[in-house]
Amino acid sequence: MKSIGKVIYCDNNATTQVAPEVFEAMKPFLTDLYGNPSSIHHFGGQVQREIDRARASVAGLLGASDTEIIFTSCGTESDNAAIFSALRVMEPRKKLLISKVEHPAVLNVGKELSRRGYEVVEIPVDGLGRIDMDFIAKNVDSNTALVSAMWANNEIGNIYPVEEICRIAHSRGALFHTDAVQVAGKIPIDLSKMPVDMLSMSGHKLHAPKGVGALYVRRGVRFKPFIIGGHQERGRRAGTENVASIVGFGRACELAAEKIGEERDKVARLRDRLERKLLASVECTRVNGDISSRLPNTSNISFEFVEGEAILLMLNQMGICASSGSACTSGSLEPSHVLRAIGVPYTAAHGSLRFSLSRYNSEEEMDFIAEKLPPIIKMLREISPYWRKKHDPIFRIRTCTAP
Repeated sequence: MKSIGKVIYCDNNATTQVAPEVFEAMKPFLTDLYGNPSSIHHFGGQVQREIDRARASVAGLLGASDTEIIFTSCGTESDNAAIFSALRVMEPRKKLLISKVEHPAVLNVGKELSRRGYEVVEIPVDGLGRIDMDFIAKNVDSNTALVSAMWANNEIGNIYPVEEICRIAHSRGALFHTDAVQVAGKIPIDLSKMPVDMLSMSGHKLHAPKGVGALYVRRGVRFKPFIIGGHQERGRRAGTENVASIVGFGRACELAAEKIGEERDKVARLRDRLERKLLASVECTRVNGDISSRLPNTSNISFEFVEGEAILLMLNQMGICASSGSACTSGSLEPSHVLRAIGVPYTAAHGSLRFSLSRYNSEEEMDFIAEKLPPIIKMLREISPYWRKKHDPIFRIRTCTAP
């Protein structure tokens, strides 16, 4: 196999392609139906009806009511809105618990809140990235305003027990928020059966366009708006709506709901096929995270004694798109904060790649990657002084950490 003749896109946790059906749904609102949904005339009113329909579609994917959905610009805005609202409505409580493996949209808010005098406690994880439930139980107290824990990790794919975490938070009178950006559309969600207070989503992670997201706020939970201005979104998020993207988001949620079981099984098979082939052909290689409870599309693999960025550059020349971690933290020379939190050795963390798949990937693509990647690793290791040392048996026992 010399070339597959196209881009092989395996970076879907960074962003997804817009589904053709989504693009078609959006087009009228970029051309003919350009009215302002807040206008009193029919031309604007018909646009408002399409927003309402999209809201119902997003709610349907979550098992929620349409009145519980607030449209935002992205997952980051949704996370910020949830956290700052919780701290305002829960005054005078000044404590926040977040996990060490959260997305920067939550972690960096925590750092800012620490500078403002809030008590921010980071929940540790073990070597497989599993969250420390005992730590949560011991640290949630009467001063805790909010516990925020992601539903699934964007780098290693771990799925977390959000319902149990939520119940611990509620037992101390605190609110619970979850960043579900990577979960929505990949595994079933039914918020009608879960006491989650707030949940964040992002359109571009499930084949809708960039620039649109949603925040679920459970009925009865007090909410203070993050963006203040007009009456849009029932006064909970001001600003003229991004109509075309909202319509596309709604259509993407409809497609996700229709295909979630089929897509989950197909994509998991592709992930497992790729992992099997790479682990069998490349020594000193490890899969990071909890493989017993993870997203069906995500594989984080460490190739020891090489630099992940060098691997990605060479894969890119072959049209293969992957990642060395979160797209929101790329450019840093430090290993991923997630891999550091789970204790991956530096010799492995620096050589970690994330393959995140979608329904648009194929077995042929996985086989192409599995053919082209091992020679790249071999070549890079041959010029690595650390890899050359591994021929010393004592050194190898000490440093080759792959299971």
